[in-house]
Amino acid sequence: MSSSVHAVSDLPSKLDGLIRVETSDRHATTPIILDMLRSVYPHEQVFGKYCTVQEYIDAPPSEVYEYLSDTRSLEEWTYSLRGFTPTDEEGLWLAYDRLGDATEIYTRTVANPKSMTVDYHCAWDQGTHLWMVYLMRVVDARVVFDKPGSVVLWTNCHHPFYDENPYPEAAPPERGPWVGDFWDMFAAGHQLEIQNLKVICEYRHSNGLPLTPTWMGA
Repeated sequence: MSSSVHAVSDLPSKLDGLIRVETSDRHATTPIILDMLRSVYPHEQVFGKYCTVQEYIDAPPSEVYEYLSDTRSLEEWTYSLRGFTPTDEEGLWLAYDRLGDATEIYTRTVANPKSMTVDYHCAWDQGTHLWMVYLMRVVDARVVFDKPGSVVLWTNCHHPFYDENPYPEAAPPERGPWVGDFWDMFAAGHQLEIQNLKVICEYRHSNGLPLTPTWMGA
């Protein structure tokens, strides 16, 4: 005779902000859910703390991942990062973000082929503290859409340094804007860039070309 196993929770029966079927049935919860659905959402509510964009790409996920995991791909699919060169520190690259005029940007790519995650750890002006982190994941579209291809998810978190430059002494004196000044435009800008990624990958895949060019793998 089998017996069922129930998880035992140490949470109090009533905890502010916790909504579970045990304490709030479907009829009580439905109005709460409906109140969360709006035809118009304030920009701050949607993009204040996080910025997430996503796109379907008609190209094999393993190849999309391989392309993204090469730091130099950023020179192709991002809007403004150019001139990637390796530094003396292994895995750390120096480039220029033309969004900030003559601004140096440092990048280290942390990639995991098993989970197909690619995280770009970046910073303007200095390469010691890479606090700007771009979190990306490639998903096999057969799993989520039941069709060949890839889904790319990309999230940024609003680090407090976006509000104030922590290293003003490293900034070029003639530069006006700080990277955080553009936060309200991150969603639109990243949507533009992930569309660039889609166009590049689909062009190469449809023409039988490797997604990661041979010059990149050299």
